[in-house]
Amino acid sequence: MAASTSKKVLIHRYQRETLAGYVNPLSFLQPEGVELLSDQANVTIVPYVEVRSLAFVKEFEGTGEPERAAFQSRPKTPGLWVNLKFRDGESLEGIIPNNLLLVENAGFSVIPPDPFGNLQRIWVPRSSLAAVEVLGVVGSPLRKRKPKDAAGGKDQPSLFDDSVAGDADV
Repeated sequence: MAASTSKKVLIHRYQRETLAGYVNPLSFLQPEGVELLSDQANVTIVPYVEVRSLAFVKEFEGTGEPERAAFQSRPKTPGLWVNLKFRDGESLEGIIPNNLLLVENAGFSVIPPDPFGNLQRIWVPRSSLAAVEVLGVVGSPLRKRKPKDAAGGKDQPSLFDDSVAGDADV
């Protein structure tokens, strides 16, 4: 049996119940909304204006909301560290790729502050956001760390220097 390309998601909607189902990660963004396949094999298009966020989850149990809305310290994952401010006043921090070609026209894919729980990734439509603020660039290629000197520095004498070893034969 071939592996499925469908991913488990929970669609959080404004002032409506959360929808559980499956999406194809390559084609779930349609011109009129998000294409969702339910457990009963019904395909539904959820309009972008109704969607608050779409959570890619491991299991349907739980709320699909992030455990934490902000990082406890500076994130280590490379990318743009952003703060998403929703229309309802709530905010969420996350990491988006530091490649603008990967940003979708309809919204943002964000790695949440705790990607090791049930929630793996969040997709947020632009219509759901009031603001997106860049908090930092993690893993920037502009600042390369200088490699350490292989000899250990110019001022440090070598342990096995020939001049020192020759004096020991006296």
